[in-house]
Amino acid sequence: MTYPLVRELAADGVPVAVTCRVLGLARQPYYRWLANPVSHRELEQAYLANALFDAHRDDPEFGYRLLGDEARSVGHKACDRTMWARCAEGGWWSVFGKKRGSKGGKKPGPPAHDDLVLRDFTASEPNELWLTDITEHPTAGGKVYLCAIKDVYSNRIVGYSISDRMKSSLAVDALNSAVARRGIDGSQVAGCIVHSDRGSQFRSRKFLAALRHHDLVGSMGQVASAGDNAAMESFFALLQKNVLDRRRWTTREELRIAIITWIERTYHRRRRQQRLGRLTPIEYEAIITTQVALAA
Repeated sequence: MTYPLVRELAADGVPVAVTCRVLGLARQPYYRWLANPVSHRELEQAYLANALFDAHRDDPEFGYRLLGDEARSVGHKACDRTMWARCAEGGWWSVFGKKRGSKGGKKPGPPAHDDLVLRDFTASEPNELWLTDITEHPTAGGKVYLCAIKDVYSNRIVGYSISDRMKSSLAVDALNSAVARRGIDGSQVAGCIVHSDRGSQFRSRKFLAALRHHDLVGSMGQVASAGDNAAMESFFALLQKNVLDRRRWTTREELRIAIITWIERTYHRRRRQQRLGRLTPIEYEAIITTQVALAA
């Protein structure tokens, strides 16, 4: 816009009429702008851009349509074309979309935490070390995403969340589920280390805020290093073999029920594990934890 230039020249003593005549501008629009430099529409678009940026930062996988849905959910009204224009201006593209910029593509994001585990997947008591990760599986009705949290002490899945979208809320819901299961007020889990990979859901603002809210300590492994979260990958491998790949799934709800049933009935209560002395996770926590408490 040239109106700020007209204002600066006027402050230096150049008449507005002269400047507008030289620049080919009408004076009345300039005075309207001077009375209200930022129009109502410009302000609306700025707020919309802020909402789209926040949604992109929380869920970098979303394209402009899903980012637009997030913006609409907080009260913004605009068509898909406007959403696309604001996203294009900000460069907020889905990390799964077309590669832009350098040939190397998008680099993994920086870790939000140091690696406090260093592949030592052991714990001497409950709620000392939790591992978390996300897996996905297709159905005829679309993909299902599972975020699970495992307590290394007993290998119990202390929290999980299932959704049809891989949003940051998927990881947050799983974390809140784990805290609720391990204690009503959360004091029993304060100081627990929560170890993950560098997935965007675990680096999101919402997930980091949830960690702080529950006094949990974040930890992250290296990029493209499956061994840094191998103990969690082993659980997903079991789930893949025993549930996900056993058949073709027609609906998301059908697969969701199958996952929950296997975790709660089979994995927790029927599948004995060598590392736990041939006990199930539920038995191990009930027997060993009680013995330790009595010995103390």
